[in-house]
Amino acid sequence: LPGMVVLSPCDANETRLALRAMLDYEGPCYMRTGRLAVDQITQDIPGYRFELGKGCTLREGKDVTIVATGYMVAQALKAADALEQEGVSARVIDIHTIKPLDQELLIAAARETGAIVTAEEHNIIGGLGGAVAELLVENHPVPMERIGVRDTFGRSGDPASLVEYYKLTPADIAQAAKKAISRK
Repeated sequence: LPGMVVLSPCDANETRLALRAMLDYEGPCYMRTGRLAVDQITQDIPGYRFELGKGCTLREGKDVTIVATGYMVAQALKAADALEQEGVSARVIDIHTIKPLDQELLIAAARETGAIVTAEEHNIIGGLGGAVAELLVENHPVPMERIGVRDTFGRSGDPASLVEYYKLTPADIAQAAKKAISRK
């Protein structure tokens, strides 16, 4: 929908701040939240400020950028830790606002690291992965991998089992990062 803001916060603190921003926004907003318990991430970042349409770099890196939203932000940070053990420097960006997308931050990350991985617990078509792919192909194409639900119907079950079933784990993100880097 034109003018619609789409939010997907990564933790309770970001959800609280996103709700306040929604109340102040003049226009339609949609906030997507998950049902899984999530790690507290943004509360411990000195000077963290939530702004609609602006992503947040949670970790610096030079070899690849992992762009994540919602529940997958914590998974991306875990993947970055695992990659670091293998000598890979991964930047992690929290994209809490999927629409409008922080184009400036994402294009800069593509230029600086040369490879992108998106991570979302959503269909990769019409979600964060698709939006980032569209942005980069028009502005700064780089090797890119998308972690998310592949065009399939959802299943019900134990949330942790579903994360594994849909290949949304830190190991899956790390593997995608290595694949994107290998295509540089």
